[in-house]
Amino acid sequence: MAKTLTRFVCNECGGTSPKYMGKCPKCEAFGSMVEEIMRDEEEISAPVRGLSGRSTPRRLPDIDTGAEDRIHVPIGEFARVLGGGIVPGSIVLIGGDPGIGKSTLLLQMTMGMADKHRVLYVSGEESERQIKMRATRIAQAKNTRENDGEGAQHAAPLLPKDLFLVTETNLGSIMEHVREVKPTLLIVDSIQTTYIAESKSSAGSVTQVRECASQLRELAKTSGISVFIIGHVTKEGTIAGPRVLEHIVDTVLHLEGDRYQAYRLLRSVKNRFGATAEVGVFEMHERGLVEVSNPSEAFLAERMVNAPGSSVAVTMEGTRPLLVEVQGLTSPTNFGNARRTPNGVNFNRLLLIAAVLSRRARLNLSEQDIFVNIVSGLKVDEPAADLAVAAAIASSMRDRPVRADAVLIGELGLAGELRMPSQMPLRLREAAKLGFKIAIVPKRLRKAEPWPKDIQIIEARSIHQALDAAMGKPERKKGRKVV
Repeated sequence: MAKTLTRFVCNECGGTSPKYMGKCPKCEAFGSMVEEIMRDEEEISAPVRGLSGRSTPRRLPDIDTGAEDRIHVPIGEFARVLGGGIVPGSIVLIGGDPGIGKSTLLLQMTMGMADKHRVLYVSGEESERQIKMRATRIAQAKNTRENDGEGAQHAAPLLPKDLFLVTETNLGSIMEHVREVKPTLLIVDSIQTTYIAESKSSAGSVTQVRECASQLRELAKTSGISVFIIGHVTKEGTIAGPRVLEHIVDTVLHLEGDRYQAYRLLRSVKNRFGATAEVGVFEMHERGLVEVSNPSEAFLAERMVNAPGSSVAVTMEGTRPLLVEVQGLTSPTNFGNARRTPNGVNFNRLLLIAAVLSRRARLNLSEQDIFVNIVSGLKVDEPAADLAVAAAIASSMRDRPVRADAVLIGELGLAGELRMPSQMPLRLREAAKLGFKIAIVPKRLRKAEPWPKDIQIIEARSIHQALDAAMGKPERKKGRKVV
């Protein structure tokens, strides 16, 4: 009889320990150690597996890479994030909060591809009936948009015939279905519900997730089938399971956004076949996700012009410039310590900007609660939005609006100086295309690429000069202190 052993494995990093520990000794995560039952080494040992079954060393010039084209993706924003399409034999991991739209997005993609390619959709969380009901709603919405008529809503939607659905969690059975159907694209929803029968660990454990992902990778590399895996996320927003899971796959995508907002951002975190940090923008409707071709215009559609505490920043999401509205509000505090509340902005970055405004711009913010919000539930991490955040706070404090036709771009230093961000000409061209007439930017010290001529450039060396250009110099009244 095989000897049964017990160990504790960290869900975050995959580290093991013979006994339970409240904090993982490797990644120092609290409460991440879970118990696993394992068998002895002789019983769990498996034959060595390879990607091709038989490996032979070859000279680098003799290797034929081929001219394999990418598989066309009918959703343009999705194709942008993937790098132009799906690479045959690749494995892609998609993560996101529950209910954010991961399954809906993949179902829309597969329904558009099933006309030319055979697709197998494996679900371990929903029944085939549920998936069929969602597919019917998506197809009906597509017919309504294409026919542009109310009568099209009652027409029976046409569902693709080469889209196969199956509810299965056993990886061995999934492999049998793959051999029978022979699909071009395989969707596994989700990796946390898939398990290997030979392992005694429960589905979703570190061992199961790692082994299932490894076998799916071997399937993709040996057969040329493109595999998409949906993964759950932790409360911190990272993909659940061991960190090695992200190293196994070729591409890692995150679908993020506020559940109470309509916009969703599909962000590329890792991509072996394209640019990283690329982003696709979607809008959630009643019957699926609709791609937003001009996100900057959509984000600024509800902007209130000439309102104090509002400014426009130009941020870069991968290779795409996005114009977003930054809102700031200051209010006298009712408590001893003033609060700093950011939404869509890094908290430490907000503290830095508030300190520079207090020290260098002579704004008395020590007794003011500061609230900063990025409209539409977006998250801005790059320092190029510092100047827009500072202008929104100063505009609310002075109760004077920022110029409605101006965008503000620049990184803020501790001495109050402005620093030049990257890809400035691309940002300026996007602002000019949306009708903005003025751009307040850091002073250019090295003239390399020429800037666009259809937008007025105001160069500022310090935060003082930038705020004066954005709102005008504050009027000084006798016997009254000016902030």
